[in-house]
Amino acid sequence: MGLIFIRTAITYVALLLILRLMGKRQIGEMQPFELVITLLIAELACIPMADTSIPLLYGIVSIVTIYLLHQIVCLIDLYCPPLKYIVSGKPSIVINKDGIDEYQLKKNSLDVSDLMESLRTAGYFSLSAVEYALYEANGSFSALPREGYEAEQTSLPLLIADKGKYNMKNVELTGIPTSFFEDMLRKRGIKNVKKVLALTIDGTGKVYLQEHGKKRKIFSVELPEGKKW
Repeated sequence: MGLIFIRTAITYVALLLILRLMGKRQIGEMQPFELVITLLIAELACIPMADTSIPLLYGIVSIVTIYLLHQIVCLIDLYCPPLKYIVSGKPSIVINKDGIDEYQLKKNSLDVSDLMESLRTAGYFSLSAVEYALYEANGSFSALPREGYEAEQTSLPLLIADKGKYNMKNVELTGIPTSFFEDMLRKRGIKNVKKVLALTIDGTGKVYLQEHGKKRKIFSVELPEGKKW
């Protein structure tokens, strides 16, 4: 028992020193390669702590080796931009001046509801509230708001249709039948909801509509009587 305590203490000190040498970013927002290294170090540290038949030096040497490889990758990240994009990835602009970039959503395995969740976390409740939005290489979300967006955030927009399908839960929350939205789409030359990438509406009747492969449309409609939230 005492031997395990001593081995664990030594491994802890070694890990603490290595993580301090790696810098502050490893404790905060990590790039993909940094996450892999952190997981490897954790696994390598557990083996000699739990198995006293393995020399402690083996674990320390493995951890130091991972640290040296990390430093090499960091140099590549700093001084070789083409390889940096391979190692760390690059930001994905998911909303631009034309609206949602469907290709970037698919590339990052996201859908419109995921995007709206990220927007709400950042303090923007509507797709029309931002001019640009992107996911950084480390997975964090950033957005550039439209001027005067605060005055428009008076009611929560609900996602009515996403990638050609109605979100029936949200449709029921509005209390408005799908026929209302079908009629609204037909008036704008859209024969079928399957052509819709994203459709949202808030309690004031403000609509965000975007077809697959087309620019976004932002307009207002008159809601059925008594249907406000």
